[in-house]
Amino acid sequence: MQRSVLDYLEESADRFPEKIVFADNKDKVTYHDFRNQAKAVATALKEQVGLGRNQPVVVLIERKIESLLGFFGVAYSGNFYAPVDCQMPAKRIELFLDIIKPKAVIVTEGTKKAMEQVAYEGSIVELQELARTAIDQELLDKIASQRIDTDPLYAIFTSGSTGVPKGVLVCHRSVIDLIDNFKKEFGFDENIVLGNQAPFDFDVSVKDIYSTIKNGGTMYVVPKMMFSMVATLIDYLNQNKINTVIWATSALRIVENLNVFSQKVPQYLRTVMFSGEIMPNKVLNYWRRYLPEVQYVNLYGPTEITCNCTFYKVDRPFADEETLPIGVAFKNTDVILLDGERKQEVAFGQAGEICVRGSSLALGYYNNEEKTREAFIQNPLNTMYPETIYCTGDLGQYGEDGNLMFISRKDYQIKHMGHRIELGEVEVAINALPFVEAACCIYDEKEEKIVLFYQAAEQCDRELLKSLGKTLPKYMFPNRMEYYEKLPLNKNAKIDRTLLKERL
Repeated sequence: MQRSVLDYLEESADRFPEKIVFADNKDKVTYHDFRNQAKAVATALKEQVGLGRNQPVVVLIERKIESLLGFFGVAYSGNFYAPVDCQMPAKRIELFLDIIKPKAVIVTEGTKKAMEQVAYEGSIVELQELARTAIDQELLDKIASQRIDTDPLYAIFTSGSTGVPKGVLVCHRSVIDLIDNFKKEFGFDENIVLGNQAPFDFDVSVKDIYSTIKNGGTMYVVPKMMFSMVATLIDYLNQNKINTVIWATSALRIVENLNVFSQKVPQYLRTVMFSGEIMPNKVLNYWRRYLPEVQYVNLYGPTEITCNCTFYKVDRPFADEETLPIGVAFKNTDVILLDGERKQEVAFGQAGEICVRGSSLALGYYNNEEKTREAFIQNPLNTMYPETIYCTGDLGQYGEDGNLMFISRKDYQIKHMGHRIELGEVEVAINALPFVEAACCIYDEKEEKIVLFYQAAEQCDRELLKSLGKTLPKYMFPNRMEYYEKLPLNKNAKIDRTLLKERL
């Protein structure tokens, strides 16, 4: 039984020492070299920085495999890493540092300049120098002997409703359970070649990184610019024989919007997984039309339950206007639908808040007891012993086939013109329209209006409303429409609802 994700690296490095484990647009590294460099970083962190045990270390990241070396070096030292994007504004970085209070910040040649603008009085250490340290294997063996699987592995920041971000703290056991489930459910093995799209400070990348080392595979860090030059993206996938992608829904939508597959298609893809936002079936059907033999998987889950708690293997045709299920829970995870007051389970087929129990739960929000208590609560269905569940704030219901269906966020449910409306339902109907590339709805409470923000080749307000009349009642129509040639995305490649809300 693994007590650490480092067991994955040790086993794969023993099996495939000369195989490439990670590659970016400039560098690549073998399992043997990566393990040794990570151990050197760990030795330096212990000897030079004086790190203790289970302490936070910020890794100032860029889209390079050096950042991953920082992660594993911190893990080998018996501590946990917190990735922070070097392109964040200095004040934002300071906010993260104030929350996490790291014992050290790891920088590289490419990221150290960003720290010059940041007020921080702790240790700032350069990764390249750490990696040149002689490995103290006896020291690392001692650290490993003390490690348990509930020790924290990483803290990833998510936005907070009050404007203050929250550091979601996740332990080794939670990641081990997730990655073992992925291997079993999706047939991952040493032949896996992953094309990483997610930023390293976004939890989708956790699936890429640890699926790679668990299976002895290879992960290519796809250059960000290729998602703006999509034809080169397909060439990149083919040149590197990438067979597995775990991408944000928006990344798949870009390919469909530009009709890239009419010119060229990926030749090696066998598994396409997506998450982050509702997948419009119009987009999924485009991919399935050109790549019918690929296994498509809809993944659901917030950062607080270690990436994903449910999955749906797409196993039948779906009409554009249908909603794609989010499926069933992974092993060792249980999904409960609670009523609005979080007191009891709703009846089968009724909508309720999606709540999760099991080993996938994060340890909580680092240095934020109040927010932890609000979201990680005692299971109201169990009054006999302490048992924590996480309340997602999402609404769902089970379909007749036993698959869980996502409805919307709780805060997307509005009362409008005397009707209770799920904005998610309105979005599904609009995203199904063939001439709409992307859309989201926000409720303007002051004006009491449903505001639609949509992306299309050209403005088409009248055609949009006319088409909606075939699927939605008039009271669910948007009262105001804002056309965009390209909707703004946040750094996690989701539609930036916070920015759009500011534009109401």
